[in-house]
Amino acid sequence: MALVAAAVLAALVTGVQGRGPADDAALQFQLGTLLFEETRYREALAAFRKAVDADTKSMAVQARIGVVKSALRIGEFLEAQKEAQTLKLQDPRSAEVLTVHADALWSAGLFDEAHQEFKDAIALVPDLSRGHHGLARALASQNRLDEALNEAQAALKLSPRDEEIHHTVGSIFERMRRYEQAAAAYGNYVNLLPNKDRSDKASWSRSQIRFLRSFGEREPIAMDEEAASGLHTVDFRVIDDKVIVKAKVNGGRMQDFVLDTGSELTTISRQTASSGAVRPITYTLSAGVGEVGLRGLQLGRLDTLEIGTMKLSNVPALIKAPALRGIPKRETESFSPLGLGLSMTIDYATRKLTLGRHLPSEPAEFTLPMRHHRLSMVRGMINQTRPTYFVVDTGGEVISISTATAGELDTELPRKIALRVYGTSGWDRDAFLMPGVNLRFQDIAFNNFAVVVLNLQAPSVLLGFQVGGIVGHRFLSPYRVSLDLDRSELRMTKAMN
Repeated sequence: MALVAAAVLAALVTGVQGRGPADDAALQFQLGTLLFEETRYREALAAFRKAVDADTKSMAVQARIGVVKSALRIGEFLEAQKEAQTLKLQDPRSAEVLTVHADALWSAGLFDEAHQEFKDAIALVPDLSRGHHGLARALASQNRLDEALNEAQAALKLSPRDEEIHHTVGSIFERMRRYEQAAAAYGNYVNLLPNKDRSDKASWSRSQIRFLRSFGEREPIAMDEEAASGLHTVDFRVIDDKVIVKAKVNGGRMQDFVLDTGSELTTISRQTASSGAVRPITYTLSAGVGEVGLRGLQLGRLDTLEIGTMKLSNVPALIKAPALRGIPKRETESFSPLGLGLSMTIDYATRKLTLGRHLPSEPAEFTLPMRHHRLSMVRGMINQTRPTYFVVDTGGEVISISTATAGELDTELPRKIALRVYGTSGWDRDAFLMPGVNLRFQDIAFNNFAVVVLNLQAPSVLLGFQVGGIVGHRFLSPYRVSLDLDRSELRMTKAMN
């Protein structure tokens, strides 16, 4: 099959010479389609670009759809968004076009707009697989996992060979802690890829399959019934704007863990893994702030993680091996309750952290809708014109925006105030301070505010959307804050000192 595809590609490439523009566009479209199926997305993008000026509207529309889909696969989000806007102008009544445009909106971090367009597309064509797939992702981000799974499986029935849908089914099963079914879905995704696909997403999926299957009959992130139905409150300290709690790994000594909602998994150092007899099972890809970008780390499983009265069993964990070099501090242990499927309330005034599978409903001064797509995010508005989602990161110290988001703002900087910032992927040597920014999160406003601008391209590509920014300690610390997964909301009330 690969030899046939290679022969066809060669014939298409050599056959373009001496033909008219219409023939060229048709051949480039065929070439782009074959390259896309071979997961050679960057080359497919180049071919589709050459086909968008086709004489016929139908060919031009399909070529531009190819441009958007290819650009999304390689993290060229800005091009995807620009071309999707043109596409919608070309054919505004097409349900397929609406779905592709919604995918581009999703990649821009405009989740609410994308959610609505996926629904609009399905209203036009009920049997639209990509519409159901997009709606599945949107519902999953609101923690409506049963509904999301139904939509994803409906999409699969319509397009059983669409590998991306299988991947989404796997991610939903994983959120539901149904690891064997998640591994099977990821396996279907990998099996539909060409054998030579060595992309980061394919490599991550192969590692994830091995990791999920290592649990066997063990229930992941398990608690006894009484602990699962209750709330668990622990004291914390704040050191260098980091929230620190005490925890035990595998029954060992108490040690400091950073509360880090900007991370997907519990993270331990190589020393803690060694002392707690935590064996690495496989490698995975991680990404964060810093020049390293994507970073290979070990994945292991904690037999137990104890935080106050809460004891969890069979906890997935990242082992920071190999460790980063050349940073000012040793990498610390950390955990994210949200990554464990737990909601949380953090009261900065009383220094109390409460964790539980379910939080009671409480009134709050500010209630912000929250989406959880690997990380928890809330929507903000920048300079009255640019809506975007910000990661809620208790491990972060400042309010920041991404370089991509900063580039979209109509702001002339007299000079860049360079900063030395390091994160989970090392130093971000391009970081700078941008003064005079207006931020609003519903009724919470930061006017004429100085934000830190960070290169968030690597985590954006890994997450599949352009991360708009991060809100950390400075945003959260004046409040009693609840991150409620059940209700998909962030509740904030001024802390009483």
